[in-house]
Amino acid sequence: MKLTIREIAQMAGVSPGTVSKVINKTGSISPQTVKKVKKIIEETGYQPSFSAKSLATKKSNLIGLIYAGEVHVEFSHPFFNEVVNAFKNAIGKLGYDILVFSNDKFNMVKEDYVARCNHFHLDGCVIIAGEQLEEAVNELDQSNVPCVGVDIELKGPRSSYVSTDNGKVSAKVVEYLYLNSIKEVAFIGGPANSIISNLRKEAFTHYMHLFGMTVRPNWIQFGNYFEDSGYQAMKRILASKPYPEAVYTASDMMALGALKALKEEGLRIPEDMKLVGCDDIEACRYSDPPLATVKQDKDKMGKLAAYMLHDLINGNTEPGSILVDPKLIIRDSCVIEKDITMST
Repeated sequence: MKLTIREIAQMAGVSPGTVSKVINKTGSISPQTVKKVKKIIEETGYQPSFSAKSLATKKSNLIGLIYAGEVHVEFSHPFFNEVVNAFKNAIGKLGYDILVFSNDKFNMVKEDYVARCNHFHLDGCVIIAGEQLEEAVNELDQSNVPCVGVDIELKGPRSSYVSTDNGKVSAKVVEYLYLNSIKEVAFIGGPANSIISNLRKEAFTHYMHLFGMTVRPNWIQFGNYFEDSGYQAMKRILASKPYPEAVYTASDMMALGALKALKEEGLRIPEDMKLVGCDDIEACRYSDPPLATVKQDKDKMGKLAAYMLHDLINGNTEPGSILVDPKLIIRDSCVIEKDITMST
């Protein structure tokens, strides 16, 4: 029967913490106690568990979780929440716990992520993208702390990142509409300085031009990824005619806001205007009508981030990046009567 550290402690008449210190050669333990504990370990053939060995191997088995950016992503964010849950489950099975960076000023002067990692002896960090990244993120990226970014490009010596292929996100939407004779399309993006949103906007305009579809300046509007900004952006598009045949938004939340604005205008969806979002959050299935969207594989992204970080920590891989293919999900908000079948 495999013994536990608690049973070894009982045999030696000491606490489990004392046994751990003897195993890991830490703390102030008397030579007599060290000798007694070691003797019992030798006599019983006790093999320390992975966690008991962690200090001896200079690993804490702790991962830092950072919601980066001066404009922070919240725990309730419907897209990143699912990614983080998948990451948590996968990294837990690999033997790690997660420490969330929550206070704004670690050293009361600046947000020093490197100092925080050293303070808590973290094995690595996963960084969730926000907007307007603080310099501390760049410092962490360029440090020797293993890092994996989600939807944020990292280029450091021990950094990797995983992201949806954002060019393909827009390509799938524009191709689908073009193949179904929809050529007048508006775009609602996130903040004008958002890297992810701009990747989607650039791909949108590229494929619109490629297929000979008109890009109207007043049909390109910006929000902040959330519902009210999509509502306001859609109102700006509807302020003058002609109206587009379809609207594509860089997030589902903005699409839901745009849907509200369209209904207030008395427009029918999809009869008068088609609507496509991005992310495939759960609310898409229950909107009226159900929202067409580009699905990002949130579960796959979270799992990849976990395994990539584990490999970086253990020196099993070189830094790199993985782009995950999206999938176009057609629901009632973009149903076309004579839909041309295509691979999504």
